[in-house]
Amino acid sequence: MLAVALCSCSTGEKASAANNGTEVSEAVAVGVTQVGRATLVRRLTQSSELVPFQEIDVYAKESGYVKTLNVDYGSRVKAGDVMAVLEIPELQEQLAQDDAAIRNAQEMIAHAENELNRREANAKVLHLAYDRLSSVAKSKPGLVAQQEVDNAEGADLAAQAQVEATKSTLQSAQSVLEQAKAKRAHDQVLFDYTKITAPFAGVVTERYANYGTLLQAGTSSSTQALPLVRLSEDDLFRLVIPVPESFVRFIHIGDPVEVSVPSLNKKFPGKVARFSVDVREDTRTMHTEVDVPNPNRVLVPGLYADATITLERIPNALAVPLQAIDRNGDNTTVDVVTPDNKIEIRQVELGIQTENQAEVLSGLKEGDSVVVSDRSGLKAGQTVRPKQVELIEYRAPSK
Repeated sequence: MLAVALCSCSTGEKASAANNGTEVSEAVAVGVTQVGRATLVRRLTQSSELVPFQEIDVYAKESGYVKTLNVDYGSRVKAGDVMAVLEIPELQEQLAQDDAAIRNAQEMIAHAENELNRREANAKVLHLAYDRLSSVAKSKPGLVAQQEVDNAEGADLAAQAQVEATKSTLQSAQSVLEQAKAKRAHDQVLFDYTKITAPFAGVVTERYANYGTLLQAGTSSSTQALPLVRLSEDDLFRLVIPVPESFVRFIHIGDPVEVSVPSLNKKFPGKVARFSVDVREDTRTMHTEVDVPNPNRVLVPGLYADATITLERIPNALAVPLQAIDRNGDNTTVDVVTPDNKIEIRQVELGIQTENQAEVLSGLKEGDSVVVSDRSGLKAGQTVRPKQVELIEYRAPSK
């Protein structure tokens, strides 16, 4: 927290003048400083708790007993790492049945293909015989009996029908094989769930199961399924801060944020990553989230941090110290010392205000001398002895 103090100045000096042998009253010594230009920055500081960017309980997709457990408290994993392997005998047996069904379908296909080849060869012979008899009957009528030609034609058509029927049988066998393979792939997917993998890189912060523990499938909200572990992403943290309604208009995605963690006595860079774009009716604040990278993993969940957001930055602003400002209701004034060392009370209009300065929109100009010492006894037109003082900024010790 910033505070401002004035350098000490001597007020014991006295001034007197003679006018026709008569002594005039003493002029009061006042501390003054000149109005100048500065870069004014308005900031908002809010305290909140650091939470992992992602934190989940990892459940089993299929029910089974813990056969292999590769992680424990504090274990660090990458996305896709196998954290545990479950034993599910039923799925192993189902895969064996699927393999048998695939082999059976393949044998049916091989048999149908052989049968099709045999029937196609037979149909070809019968078709040639029919063509020869039909050709002879047409070129030499009466040489071949019509009954013989008709019988050859019937045998040819029957052979073609058998070929088509065998093709249908082959197609059915191929469909059976495709179904068997699809079922095998489905069961293999379920069997792959016996390996519980990490969905993202992080650290195990809680372990719920041991070797031999029966984990129920966590696919239904009606079951009291036990998770395997709790996984936290610790290379990136979220800092959720409630931004007051009056400051909402200054918040933008990507705004830099200075995150100070008192317990570590360190500061970390962050940025505004997302906000709710609405103001809650009960608190009149907007939900805002700051992403804080943690590449060295110094931060841990649960630490409190102060997030400081720069709301406005006005370069080369005409600025006056807060010590020079008097407020009386809506009336804001400043005591100015004129070049002839007299007090002039000026009404001013102010812009943004920082910890120790305020922006002057009207009423003052650069170089004006304003009173920053005690002004309780000063009156407009009063003659004073201005003493230039230096404003010293100091940071109060944190509690």
